[in-house]
Amino acid sequence: MRHSSLQSFLSDAPNLLAKGPVALIMVEDDIEVASTIRHHRDIGFKKIIAFASPEIDIDPAVEKLIDRVDYDVRSAELVAAAVNGCIKAAPAVWMYYCYNAEYLFFPFCENRTVGEMLAFHTEERRDSMLTYVVDLYAEDLNQFPNAVSLDTAQMDKTGYYALARPNPANHNHPHERQLDFFGGLRWRFEEFVPTALRRIDRIALFKSKQGLALHPDHTFNDDEYNTYSCPWHHNLTAAICSFRTAKALKRNPGSTFQIPTFSWRNSVQFEWHSRQLLDLGLMEPGQWF
Repeated sequence: MRHSSLQSFLSDAPNLLAKGPVALIMVEDDIEVASTIRHHRDIGFKKIIAFASPEIDIDPAVEKLIDRVDYDVRSAELVAAAVNGCIKAAPAVWMYYCYNAEYLFFPFCENRTVGEMLAFHTEERRDSMLTYVVDLYAEDLNQFPNAVSLDTAQMDKTGYYALARPNPANHNHPHERQLDFFGGLRWRFEEFVPTALRRIDRIALFKSKQGLALHPDHTFNDDEYNTYSCPWHHNLTAAICSFRTAKALKRNPGSTFQIPTFSWRNSVQFEWHSRQLLDLGLMEPGQWF
């Protein structure tokens, strides 16, 4: 079904989003839209909503698998508005949001569904899940000038780190169980990335509730939603493997000619398997085995 505006979609959203988990895909351009939709359908999302400008074409064979909303997502504020509209329309539903050319991986996702994972996470009294955005990039930028290649995708195996998240309300005590994570292309090419956009953490999986709101910086107005684990043990985390930063760096006139390649000594071929991400410490199985 296609909706002509966000308002039109939200009027039907209580019924459309009643059964989760729901994937909200923000389509910024026409790159790998179909593969993004298919990936998230295959890992078990019950409903997929694609928010895309009317001029972006989506393969009809894929578009019939989703609900499409004509909506411009080319700013963080507009993305937050769309997510918050869905939260308000459908409380108590597990939701997930990402962009096109981004792919969610979680522990054991090759033989378990996202619904099974979230059922376990709910049993641990968690209503949100931290995801690390792991940059992907084409090996050869001459062959793939937009930096996107599923078959030759690479990733960084090292260079990730975390800092305590400052608490504006108490400068002597950082936020409890919250960290700012960095790494990947935003770290290696930080001179081209505004400071506010360098973090790679995103609370992409969350359970909606009345009053909950997503901020444009990928944090929520409920501090507990922004934590990486509960107080008593480690919890599950997941990873979003994303070409988005690589695309932006090659699209931006200020950086594209300064970057002949994204590959470096710590690049490895991306295997499209959760085991690689677990082995590199880029997601955490917690107590889920």
